[in-house]
Amino acid sequence: MSEAVSTLDGWWSLHLLYNVDWASLKTLEESEKNRLVGELQEFLEREEEVHQNKEGSYSFYNVTGQKADVILWMLRPTVDELNKLELEFNKLGISKYLIPSYSYFSVIEMSGYLAKESDEDPYENPYVKSRLYPEVPKSKYICFYPMDKKRDLDDNWYMLPMEERRRLMRDHGMIGRKYAGKVKQFITGSQGLDKYEWAVTLFSDDMLEFKNIIYEMRFDETSARYGVFGDFYVGVHLPTAELPAFFK
Repeated sequence: MSEAVSTLDGWWSLHLLYNVDWASLKTLEESEKNRLVGELQEFLEREEEVHQNKEGSYSFYNVTGQKADVILWMLRPTVDELNKLELEFNKLGISKYLIPSYSYFSVIEMSGYLAKESDEDPYENPYVKSRLYPEVPKSKYICFYPMDKKRDLDDNWYMLPMEERRRLMRDHGMIGRKYAGKVKQFITGSQGLDKYEWAVTLFSDDMLEFKNIIYEMRFDETSARYGVFGDFYVGVHLPTAELPAFFK
């Protein structure tokens, strides 16, 4: 049996994607629509306050394409808090006009493949803490996708020796470093929590950088040989102040 790698786990993560029932929304009186949008704005303003207090984080984006209209990503220290937050969102009046299209549940993760031996508590390391309990940026664009590692015949990631997996992940990580300052990446683990094993959430002020980094990584052995990817969801930042125009 191959050795399992240890992980450091941080905030719990929930990606919620919705299509807007535009036809039904257009039947509302302007005053009622304004009330519903105002309620959503208040919800997101509370999320921003939590974000500023470093007690969790969030992002809200308009999805490009037909797979969804909006994506809401929420992070909280405990599953119970995340469940309550989802329930709070579901009870908003606007939720009556939001049709769930996809969701993904996971936890912010750092793998131990590149960890160095140390007597220090990793959860007290400032860099580790910034990765496990992140301040989600307000970049112009988002890219979210779930993924697995293959378990097919000779291409079985989980049957590789630990040192081989370390080498592959080290090489894989070197590509990501080239995009520092251009792309911000968050990895969440979902083994036993959702259909795929990981989810990746990227942020950038240049949509092309998503294509660039993912295309380059396709030629890395870790992705080329062992990567399995779900759907990609990309979108444009939707500031709270712009919600009335978005739902108009």
